[in-house]
Amino acid sequence: MDDETLMTEVRDGNAGRPGLLFDRYHRPIYRYFFHLSGVREPSDDMVQEVFFRILKYRLTFQSNTAFRPWAYQIARNVHIDHSIRNRADMPLSDSSEGRTLEFRSPDKHPEEQFGRKQEIALLRQALAALPVEKREVLILSRFQGMKYEEIGSVLKCETGAVEVRVYRAMRELGDRFFALRGEKAS
Repeated sequence: MDDETLMTEVRDGNAGRPGLLFDRYHRPIYRYFFHLSGVREPSDDMVQEVFFRILKYRLTFQSNTAFRPWAYQIARNVHIDHSIRNRADMPLSDSSEGRTLEFRSPDKHPEEQFGRKQEIALLRQALAALPVEKREVLILSRFQGMKYEEIGSVLKCETGAVEVRVYRAMRELGDRFFALRGEKAS
């Protein structure tokens, strides 16, 4: 059963269906929050808030609407509300637990792994330095694998505007990455 049919059943009062949507989306939404913030505990709390709001606002879901962008719009609003309450962008590392945003590498040789880990650390720093709006569009497009049309629905803008935002965010990410490496971006 597709997400839209499940959500329509949730909207119509089928009490057994929210669990299926939670099973499908709690991990991707958690990763969305974690990539934005890098902190586990608030990310867990925000996921719970998203599903609470999905249930609370279930009557606003339209059957002809795609569920995924609708759910990520709710997630985006939860993140904005959380940021306003905390009055600061969250760091991309949780130093109290020593956890950081992870990028995985397929390299097998130790010297390749070391060089790759250094590049990943620089990339993580560059991503953390981006303004949250640019970080968010990259997370949605690259980490969440959303199509530009879906991102446009989440951000309430045209697909062309999403393409421009992704391009500019990638360019700024590259500039920051190469600056950290001590090189000029080409």
